[in-house]
Amino acid sequence: MTEDKDKVNAELENETPDIIEQPEEPAQEKKETKKEKAHKHSKVEEQLEKTELELLELKDRHIRLQAEFDNYRKRTLKERMELLKTASESLLISILPVIDDFDRAMQTVNLEEKNSHIKEGVQLIYNKFQEFLKQNGVKEIEAKEQDFDTDLHEAITKIPAPTEELKGKIVDVVQKGYFLNDKVIRFSKVVIGE
Repeated sequence: MTEDKDKVNAELENETPDIIEQPEEPAQEKKETKKEKAHKHSKVEEQLEKTELELLELKDRHIRLQAEFDNYRKRTLKERMELLKTASESLLISILPVIDDFDRAMQTVNLEEKNSHIKEGVQLIYNKFQEFLKQNGVKEIEAKEQDFDTDLHEAITKIPAPTEELKGKIVDVVQKGYFLNDKVIRFSKVVIGE
């Protein structure tokens, strides 16, 4: 076994080339390589700074795009909710004259007999109709004996006030006004006491 080791060591010595000593480079060449290394190093640093700036710019653009998209999503959601609230506005405005006629019919029916089946039937239909309007966001504007408000009321005429308390207030309502989800869809036509 030792013979094998000796053979292997001898072969390795034969295969190993002799190290040739190279003459040392002059000092000036070493300085130039240091300058080259410094120059390469500064180029790498410049490129790194440039890349970092680009990265920051891309991150900023990404954040802005995200915020813009979020704002767009919120705006469209809000517009959709507004549209759903007022989608039936034209239909409900068209129904308002029918409501007026129904109110007049109820006044006439109330003058009839107290226990009439017709009166009970009409009252039942009237109540269902009023409930339907409430479910769709339609509310009557309270006007009688209230202060006159140009945002809610339209003055038809002025008459002498029957009492001192009604001066400047609404004495009579000629046509009822209505809200649709807190938006006036028809102004109350009123008579003001003076």
